[in-house]
Order: sequence, then structure tokens, then C-alpha cells
Amino acid sequence: MQKIRPFSLVMLLLSGMAAPSLARGASADPVEAIRSAALADQTAYDFVEGLTTEVGPRPAGTPQEARARDWAVARLKALGFSNVRAESYRMPVWERVRDEAQVLAPFPQKLVLAALGNSASTPAKGIEGEVAYFPSLAALEAAPEGSLKGKIAFVSHAMHATQDGSSYGYFGAVRRQGPSIASKKGAIAILIRSIGTDKHRQPHSGVQMWADGVKPIPAAALSIPDAEQLTRIISRGQPVRIHLTLISRMLKDQPSGNVIAEIPGSDPAAGLVLAACHLDSWDQGTGAIDDASGCGIIAAAALHAAKTGTPRRTIRLLLAGAEEVGGDGARAYFAAHGSEHHALAMESDFGADRIWRVDFGLGKGQEAIARRIADALAPLGIAASRVAAGGGADIEPLVKSGVPVIDLQQDGRRYFDIHHTPDDTLDKVDPARLQQNVAAWAVTLHLAANASESLANK
Repeated sequence: MQKIRPFSLVMLLLSGMAAPSLARGASADPVEAIRSAALADQTAYDFVEGLTTEVGPRPAGTPQEARARDWAVARLKALGFSNVRAESYRMPVWERVRDEAQVLAPFPQKLVLAALGNSASTPAKGIEGEVAYFPSLAALEAAPEGSLKGKIAFVSHAMHATQDGSSYGYFGAVRRQGPSIASKKGAIAILIRSIGTDKHRQPHSGVQMWADGVKPIPAAALSIPDAEQLTRIISRGQPVRIHLTLISRMLKDQPSGNVIAEIPGSDPAAGLVLAACHLDSWDQGTGAIDDASGCGIIAAAALHAAKTGTPRRTIRLLLAGAEEVGGDGARAYFAAHGSEHHALAMESDFGADRIWRVDFGLGKGQEAIARRIADALAPLGIAASRVAAGGGADIEPLVKSGVPVIDLQQDGRRYFDIHHTPDDTLDKVDPARLQQNVAAWAVTLHLAANASESLANK
């Protein structure tokens, strides 16, 4: 691990990185200097490499997540951030133990799958049942009440890649809602096709929440090739029986927490600019794409945003805990800090591929600051849209309370090949694309933190 300089020296270093071009007569525009320096900086990559190597997987509420908080506090202090601390809370934790499945008849073979978060556990010896096949969530919803008694439901609708990731909302519903629907219909378990766009034999995990009054049942996602194989087996027209072993356990009242760090501003009354990511990850990979990259991006960008001097507004980082299992960290942050004046909230939680679009959710009459940000992003190949920004899970409570928001939209065509799988590892992070993210975030944070106008409604 490279030696990390204190904040003051980092500022000198970053200033020096821009100096050669200025000496050749380049523009002294601070935005251009910030953008250029960020495109040549390794801070974000070093952050991602360190977190994924020295901590690895970071499931919410586990000792690994606690080690991630300790690691992040130490790293952010070394980078020179102020007011660095962990803020704790407690939560229930679902823990995976063993996932196995096999077709018993008519064509015996093993299946590759992963239990979904909050899945009920099977007995140690497992369960078996006949498969009831549904090509879509709508078909499962249409099944008569009680029609799945004693059966294992299987839903196999396929998600396709989109640049903005919009298909996740529709197809992800089978993971979020399917288990509760199947339980209501009498199923003893449910299998779904993984919510992903790859063709690798690795399942995509993810959380689901049981609806009120629903009996939890074992629930798992098949890898996409295994889901397609099971569909072909079913298409032969013979009854299909599966043996399923999903061992898990629930732990009550486990420690989790958020990490906070700041670059103090000169005008406390002007409010905070919040940049958020999440520290936790699923247990299968090392969480490089989801979301170590986001944390590296916001940390590096905040340093660059302040390289020309103390910002007007305080730039605060939120490295949230427990995002993957339902946003406990976001709610804890809002409970502790929601009454503070947040001028703007932003979040990086969609991998490390290039930013291609910016969406604004500022107040009425804030066209000028939006235009300045759009102009600063244009040299990076980023275009402003007319889509209203909505934020993400780690800032959702703030956005719902009316805090202005900006979304820097990353290219999502590759994201759901990797998302929530064992393949979410450091080698999937492209350093040049990561630097483009940092540059975009840096100029946005700089302009927002130093804007003379309010970012809310006039």
C-alpha cells in the first residue's frame, strides 16, 4: 500500500499536477484544473484496491463490515478529511450457511443457486417438491390461491441490459416480491432466474423483504444458465422434482454503522453538500463494483473539489452501512442528521463505468447552476438530460424530505453482469473509467459547494 499524504500535502500535490499545463499557457480556470488533475489521479483506484484486498466481502452487520468501517476511518483520516468518525446502530442480520439444489427427476443433475437475503432456512436434510413453472411474475400472481400447496415455484423471466439500468426496476420485482407471493399461494419454496444480464454460471443474490403476515419460505436465485436448463427440462412435459437445501440463520441486534468524513466549508449557514456510497457488500464477491468503487469515487472527488481552496459549503461523505439489506444506514443517517441543512445530496452506487448523463433535481429557478455544471461535464462526454434526478438508496430519506439532488448516471450495460455475484471483484474496475467518474464528481461537487445561490426552490 502506498504511503498516504496528509490533506495539506495532497492539496499541494494535486495543485502541482495541474501546474505544467498552466505553465504552457493553458487556462487557469479552476474547473478545468480540477477536471484535468482528477483524470490523472489514482486515489480512487487505490481506495477500491485497498478496501477489497484488505477487507474483502463486507456483509451488513457482520465483523467484516465492522472491519470495513475501521479501514475507512483510518484511510479517510490519512487522506486528511476532518471530523472522521463511525456512527453505530444495531440491526437484525440474515446469514447464509449452505446453498444446494438438484433435480431428482426426470433428469437428475445439480443446480447452481444462491439463497436470497432473508430466505427462510430449510431443515438440515433439505426439502423436496414438484416444480410449478411460471414464465413471469404476473403469471405467478395470477395463480389461484392455494394452488401451489406443497410445490416449489419457479419464475423465469429474463432481464436485458439497458444503459440506464431501468430494466432492474421491473425485473427485480420477482426477487423483491416473488417470495411473498409464492408463500401466499401455498408454495414450500421459490426459485427465480437471477436478476442479471450475464451468461455465467454464477447466481445473483440480493435481498427481499417478506410482506406483512406472510410465512417466510426458502427462496433462492438460480444462475442464468441453470434457470435456462431448468426451463428446458420442464419443457419436456414430465413432472420435475427438486431437492433443495438452503441453510441460513437470523441473528438479532447486531452492530452496524455509517462512516462520516468532511471537508469543512467557510460558510456553515450555506449548508452541506452530501456525497454518499455504501460500504457493505454481498458475501459472494469482494464488492468492488458494488460499491467500493462508489466510495473511492466520492472520496477522491471531494479532495479534488477542494483543491483550489476552502469550499463555501462543507462537503460531507457518507459511507453508509447495510444498504444491500434494505437501507438501514440511510435511515440511521437521516435520524441523526436529517434536521441539518443539506443543500444537495448525491450518490455513487452503480459501478465504475463511464458517466454519460447528468440528471438534475434542483429547485425551481436554479437553471444557472445546472447550466454551469452541465458545461463543466460536457468535456467528459456527459450530456444533461431532462429526466428528473431521484437519487439512490443511501440518500433516499433526504431526497424524500425535499433535499435537492443531482444524479451522475453511469453506463449500466455491464453492471448487471456482475451485480451481487462472485464475479464482483477488483479486476472488473477499469482505472480510466474510474478516473472519468472522479473528474465528473469533482467538478460537480466543486461547483455545487461554491455556488453563491441556494440549490433549493427560490
